[in-house]
Amino acid sequence: MQGRVLIIAGSDSGGGAGIQADIKTVTALNGFAATAITALTAQNTLGVQSIEEVSAQFVIEQIRVVLEDIGADAIKIGMLHRREIVEAVADFFDAEKNLPPVILDPVMIAKGGAALVAGDASEAIKTRLIASHTHILTPNIPEAEQLTGLKIESLSDMEKAGRMLLEMGPIAVLMKGGHREGKYVVDLLVSPEGVQSFSHERFDTRHTHGTGCTLSSAIAVGIAQGFPVKKAIGRALRFVHTAIEQAPGIGGGHGPLDHAHNVMPFD
Repeated sequence: MQGRVLIIAGSDSGGGAGIQADIKTVTALNGFAATAITALTAQNTLGVQSIEEVSAQFVIEQIRVVLEDIGADAIKIGMLHRREIVEAVADFFDAEKNLPPVILDPVMIAKGGAALVAGDASEAIKTRLIASHTHILTPNIPEAEQLTGLKIESLSDMEKAGRMLLEMGPIAVLMKGGHREGKYVVDLLVSPEGVQSFSHERFDTRHTHGTGCTLSSAIAVGIAQGFPVKKAIGRALRFVHTAIEQAPGIGGGHGPLDHAHNVMPFD
């Protein structure tokens, strides 16, 4: 086991996304996952039914005690739910002298369409976390549109949005192209070194719940294990591609991936 990842995100009772998907992914890629849960959701493959808040003070307490004892080689941030938590996490990070790389997945809308952050939280994410504390930002197209105000339809639009987000402060931006139509899914890595594309064939499947959570956690464990950014992203994309291909077909809606596709069972 190599690479400690602290995951700051919400819980998915259906097990396909959020903290549950994050833990599965980090473990499958031979890392160690610790968590700070920001919200509890009652959800399944058909959608989010309700959300229970966690106090900002308790979120920070979870982060603090993990870092003080276990430590972290990377931090993955997913659903933060509301501005109070965003501000509290940012304040805590501001005071940290040796913060590990942060991989931020700006989770805003669930697969079924439910809003996962309060309206004013996205602005706080942009000004407090993306601007100051993000190593790699991993937005999908709707999230990038919300953060930049751009309408994204083409690859050139994706690149333009990625460059705008890069100017906000991250070291690199992975623009995820899964929401665009076409035979192939094209993701763009935008960094000061330029733009690199990653392309793979699209699967005709409804079993893609938790794809973004899984990808960002796979990137985070790669960074925690010392991979350079491009290698961490490349491995993470391959992991997610196979996890979608081998999805178990669970549930009547957007089903989960197979996070254990590379894990050998005991006899």
